[in-house]
Amino acid sequence: MSTSPRVAPATRKAPLFPMAVAAGIAVANIYYNQPMLAAMAQDLGDARASSWIPALTQLGYAAGLLLLLPLGDRHERRRLIVIQFLAVAAALVVSALAPGLATLAIGAVVLGAAATVAQQIVPFTALLVPAERRGAAIGTVMSGLLAGILLSRTLAGLVSSVAGWRAMFWLGVPLALAAALLMARALPRHVPSHVPRYGQLLASLLHLWRDLPLLRRATLAQALLFASFSAFWTILSLHLAAPPLQMGPAVAGLFGVIGVVGVAIAPLAGRLADRRGPALIVQLGVVATLAAWLLLGLCPGLAGLVLGVIVLDFGVQVALVSHQHQVYGLHPEYKSRLNTVFMTGMFLGGAFGSWVAALAWHRFGWTGVAVFGAALPLLALLLVRPQRQAAGAGQH
Repeated sequence: MSTSPRVAPATRKAPLFPMAVAAGIAVANIYYNQPMLAAMAQDLGDARASSWIPALTQLGYAAGLLLLLPLGDRHERRRLIVIQFLAVAAALVVSALAPGLATLAIGAVVLGAAATVAQQIVPFTALLVPAERRGAAIGTVMSGLLAGILLSRTLAGLVSSVAGWRAMFWLGVPLALAAALLMARALPRHVPSHVPRYGQLLASLLHLWRDLPLLRRATLAQALLFASFSAFWTILSLHLAAPPLQMGPAVAGLFGVIGVVGVAIAPLAGRLADRRGPALIVQLGVVATLAAWLLLGLCPGLAGLVLGVIVLDFGVQVALVSHQHQVYGLHPEYKSRLNTVFMTGMFLGGAFGSWVAALAWHRFGWTGVAVFGAALPLLALLLVRPQRQAAGAGQH
């Protein structure tokens, strides 16, 4: 039975810019906390906030990817996206009002889960454009998503410096509501022609993982790279606040602006993947991530951090767009479920990276974080494959 959705035909008029903006607003919510960790821990009087909150937010995101993202293959996508943005706004209110760590932890998990609306938007892109433009279109939307990841830290750092960390969560509420309205107006309707039961959706995830070796390799490799990425951004504000740098959350947030230099690479990476094949571009991203950690470890001062963050964001983003190009091409009918497997693994890697980096920081300082960060892309190198092997790896 065909499961092809009834959706607006693929055209060059797909609302890519609104989708990029909304994806950026959505994913920003799981990173607002990172430049504010020291301030949150001090205000709540609980040092555990610096390790609990980023890890729990990303675990919530991973849970949302696993449990909510498959619904895109079952329900009308536009309505689902709007509902999830409303849930983001509600979770932000809970976080802003949290009287202690326990309530803030609950808000972090729910906020992470609801923010997976960003990953409802990305596979929708692949349905709205021709296959030969898939990489470029994904790169465009991902540039918005990646800008949201990076600029969220800048915004949160500045707002928390001026008005406190709770103000940032309050500011996120109207942003989420505006994104809900934008998507309600910009997106076409998408109604699946076949509606599998929820249990069938979840069971099919195991089959996809078992039957598609390219999906497994891409997921594990990107999980390692995202763990490396999360390790840096989780510890950055703590590293900057410690001697000899002794800088506040506003400076940590400004590093997001620096990292946006790498965001411009996302559409280019997509176009290169369309023309040259994604496997070579993945290898480039992995090597760049390793090079970034060598810079960060050997040059821990401000200049090394600036250069390192540009190379790190470049490497992780290039690999991500190219991996998505590979994954979305594996099966034309299960884009949400393919994205579920890929992104769940990636954000579990991110949660792992945040957790281990916090432990390494408290025990070994920045050197320990750098060693951990460099080990992850080294492991990822074992998983990537040359173009001639990757081309048919998942087509069993």
